Amino acid sequence: MAPYMRLRQICLVAPQLAPVVSDIAEIMGLSVCYRDGNVAKYGLENALLPVDTILLEVVAPFREGTTAGRFIEKTGGRGGYMAIFCCNDPDERGRNANALGVRTANVIDHAPYHGVQLHPRDCRAAFIEFNHTKGSDDVLGAYPPAGPDWQKFIRKDVTQALTAVEMQSPDPVGLAEHWGKIIGVAAHDAELKLPNASFRFVKGTSEIMSALEFRVADVARVLHAARAKGHAVAGNEFLLGGVTFRVS
Repeated sequence: MAPYMRLRQICLVAPQLAPVVSDIAEIMGLSVCYRDGNVAKYGLENALLPVDTILLEVVAPFREGTTAGRFIEKTGGRGGYMAIFCCNDPDERGRNANALGVRTANVIDHAPYHGVQLHPRDCRAAFIEFNHTKGSDDVLGAYPPAGPDWQKFIRKDVTQALTAVEMQSPDPVGLAEHWGKIIGVAAHDAELKLPNASFRFVKGTSEIMSALEFRVADVARVLHAARAKGHAVAGNEFLLGGVTFRVS
């Protein structure tokens, strides 16, 4: 199989799913495709919403002592939780990361899905996960974490694509190069370009996944919907689920 690397999913973390999930759905014109019972063993509940072929997930802890709960406490609820990539060989990417000094935090094996999660402290800024679903290399193919028929929930009347992820760091070039080595995509001008989205690294006081950028049909309509839900809008952006939603 030819090597490939695509952004598959972005995971945000919130103290509770409500009203974050319903606000995202209503403001961005998206639909929940699945709630995965498998995350309960980690003390979490979740909801996934497809943005074209990239999944946007929100997780929330329902008990004490979860990794997600500690993340909220450490960051004050600011910053995205996970960047999840699909690729031809997650284990190879994991071994490559280990050789860079990035530890494996968790391996998920739910055939036909296989995922390798890396330690966030070593990744810096957020968790990185690599996964592969056997026999499904089509971007609209099976993806078990999103449910059996996630494709039917894709809506493009309001939000058409998730185009970029913004990462902040006091050393954006250093973080870009670090993530580039882990992911296997060369960094150029503090940016990693994947076939379906870009990661841009900018100057900031702490290392976080700071913003998601979306292409929408009507910017004014989305910003009006955000204001109507009580979110402070500045320019073409607003804060939701711990990250800045930026629309164009």
